[in-house]
Amino acid sequence: MSQYRSLFTGEKSKEQALSPEQPKKYQILLVDDEPNVLNALRRVFRQESYKILTAENGEKALKILTNESCQLMISDFQMPRMNGGELMRRTKQLYPEMIRIMLTGHADTEAVVAAMKEGAVYKFILKPWNDDDLRITVGLALEQHDLIQRNKALTKQNTKHAKEISTLSMLAVSNRSQLAIMLHKRNLLNDKQLQEIHRLQQTKKLPTIKILLEKEWVPEKKIRSILKKDFLIDEVSLNEFQIDSTICSLIPHRFCENQLILPLKQKKKRLMLAMADPMDMGLIDDLRFSTGLEIQAVMANASDISNKITEVYGEQEIDFKDLETLIGDTDPFEGIEIVIDDDDDISIEDLLRGSDEPPAIRLVNAIILEAIRHSASDIHIQPRTKSIVVRYRIDGVLLDKIKIPSNLLISLVSRIKVMSELDITERRRPQDGRITVKTPMRIVDLRISILPTINGEKIVMRLLDRNAAVQTIDQLGMGKAELKKVSNVIKRPQGMILATGPTGSGKTTTLYSLLQQNATSEKNYVTIEDPVEYYLDMAGQVMVRERIGLDFPMVLRAILRQDPDVVLLGEIRDHETAEVAFHAALTGHLVFSTLHTNSAVASVARLFDLGLKPYVIASALEAVIAQRLLRKICDACRAPSKTPPEQLHQLGSLFESNKLKTYEGTGCRQCNNTGYSGRIGVYEILLPDEDFKDLIASGANIGELKKAAIKCGMNSLIQDAWCKVSQGQTTVDEVLRVLGPQVLE
Repeated sequence: MSQYRSLFTGEKSKEQALSPEQPKKYQILLVDDEPNVLNALRRVFRQESYKILTAENGEKALKILTNESCQLMISDFQMPRMNGGELMRRTKQLYPEMIRIMLTGHADTEAVVAAMKEGAVYKFILKPWNDDDLRITVGLALEQHDLIQRNKALTKQNTKHAKEISTLSMLAVSNRSQLAIMLHKRNLLNDKQLQEIHRLQQTKKLPTIKILLEKEWVPEKKIRSILKKDFLIDEVSLNEFQIDSTICSLIPHRFCENQLILPLKQKKKRLMLAMADPMDMGLIDDLRFSTGLEIQAVMANASDISNKITEVYGEQEIDFKDLETLIGDTDPFEGIEIVIDDDDDISIEDLLRGSDEPPAIRLVNAIILEAIRHSASDIHIQPRTKSIVVRYRIDGVLLDKIKIPSNLLISLVSRIKVMSELDITERRRPQDGRITVKTPMRIVDLRISILPTINGEKIVMRLLDRNAAVQTIDQLGMGKAELKKVSNVIKRPQGMILATGPTGSGKTTTLYSLLQQNATSEKNYVTIEDPVEYYLDMAGQVMVRERIGLDFPMVLRAILRQDPDVVLLGEIRDHETAEVAFHAALTGHLVFSTLHTNSAVASVARLFDLGLKPYVIASALEAVIAQRLLRKICDACRAPSKTPPEQLHQLGSLFESNKLKTYEGTGCRQCNNTGYSGRIGVYEILLPDEDFKDLIASGANIGELKKAAIKCGMNSLIQDAWCKVSQGQTTVDEVLRVLGPQVLE
């Protein structure tokens, strides 16, 4: 019992006291020609138990590695004399066990991709890096290093265990075959031969049929004839069978070779098994037990069985020597990254082979992971004449981040098509698909759109974070008056509430915030989206799949039979969807949906355009929220600024007539020197009163509706933008970028 005492007393046993488990000490080599970067990297790992070594260039790094054993190296790419790519290649040759990470501010060189293709780079990270991401990456890389070391030990053990496995497999040989006894009774074997067969079975653990074929005492053709004529055992031609891989997995490769057997096909609970010795009843009983299937034994020529085994299983098993390379090249985040001639010379085999090449896999992973790290909403992979440019939409603005050699476009596109289950042979038509990416930090859904252009296929990926929390309406950035209006309207038991604006203006985020504001377990909430952008346990969420005919109108009709109280409809895009949605709002349901229009009043005209009757719109419409997203000034570097009068004039008299105090972000590390961090909404909220609804029912024009909306107390987008600028939340430049000039010159 003494060995268990420590579980209760907390004391260490003698064995634990004599051999305490010490934490592993890792050495990391940092290489960069800029002292400030080296100091910054040191600070990243100051709380870790790593021993940090530094070098100012590649030559000093190689000199350090001759005397020190490092598990990981982080190197800059652009360095004098020897660049990072060359250093990676040389260290791979000299120290293949060391993990290598490339840190670069410019991923536009073929040398970086070449180093990745050769397997010299485990991962590359763009400057400026995120400290937490870098620490996680290094931690995973060191775990990968330990995994490789453990695998080496396992490889050594494999040689030792191979003999034991071979011995154990021979123990499985059955000695219950009646074949030798049957041949002896027919005087085809004498007593001495029968005893010799029994002796070899005991010593060498060989099946009876193998001994007979080796000794050549009885021709195999004669044995087949007796089994077919006297025992009515069917004989098959193996060339007629195409064997499924799932059938092969029922019986191990080595066992089939030793016993000269082969599974052919399964029909319900019966497995057809080709046997060189179908009289081995012990073997049949063992296989019946191990597979859980009834065995239908048929016979075939032994050489034909051996050839078919080679054809089906392959000549070689896994080479354990390659396992280290296999593990080393695996990206830990995978759970979880040209001018094309218009011809069809590229075969599907070449496309598939290209999608499996390490550069394609690593590039796609790197592109997606960098987008997640930068909190990008979209990824644009755009082929140009001389290169492929990867652009990220960060806070609503597209930024060029990575340049890739144009010769990698086909493999890059093929890899993304394979991941999203699209047709890789189709390069002339647009395609849409989805990918779900799992990283250690989050799960992200990507909506894929592929468009053929004159320079090749352009890919746009929309990122939707499953783990993103739904914001409260207080976090949306509405003013107190607008917040009060919205809070009151969402308490109504029925009606239509629309959020309008262009793509990417935050409409769905707003609707989810409104949906959960007064959410209770007493109501039934259902959402219909394409795809689902936020995940709510309290709601029944349906994803539209138009490929199989599961479109918005069909799902909406089905949902109305599910007794819903509140319905969130992803988008109204056609007459059928609009008609079903508005009639649901008229029959006791509160319906939230989005519409693509430029303003709140224009939504009414858009609904007319979709073919809805005016009295239906007037009766069901309860609120319209038009919105845009503006970049917020970074809190860490915000400072007062002077805005040129010309810009204020472009935004109209509201900005000119008031002494507006403006601010701007000067740029810092926290905002990546952009001056902006995050986004905030500007809103135009229309709550139709009775007079406004009368105008809708009478088919009034836009001008009349605008005047009536102002009487309803609606503030325009530009008015809300002025409030945000005056509060120091955004800039005049940003208002001009998103809303445009309000005064014609």
